[in-house]
Amino acid sequence: MKQTRIIVVLILAASLILLSGCAYVNVKSPLDVDLDQTTLGEKSGVAEARSILWLFAWGDASYAAAAADGGITTMRHADQEIFNVLFGLYTRWRVVVYGD
Repeated sequence: MKQTRIIVVLILAASLILLSGCAYVNVKSPLDVDLDQTTLGEKSGVAEARSILWLFAWGDASYAAAAADGGITTMRHADQEIFNVLFGLYTRWRVVVYGD
């Protein structure tokens, strides 16, 4: 009985470690290597792409689409955002660009 309990606890611990971040993910990160020297500029633009059920995807999350959205001709910085629910059942990719 005691050995069974230990095995169940180990299986649950391994499952939690392997599945962490799979139910809900909302990550924002810069796409830049020299953040201390970055100037954002006066304008910003956003572009998105989405997917549902791992089968359907739509949108344009490119830098060009984000720059066009903000009327930006010179990009100075970009951020990316990933929002994911239930192993990718619903996913949103977003690119935010800054510039002039």
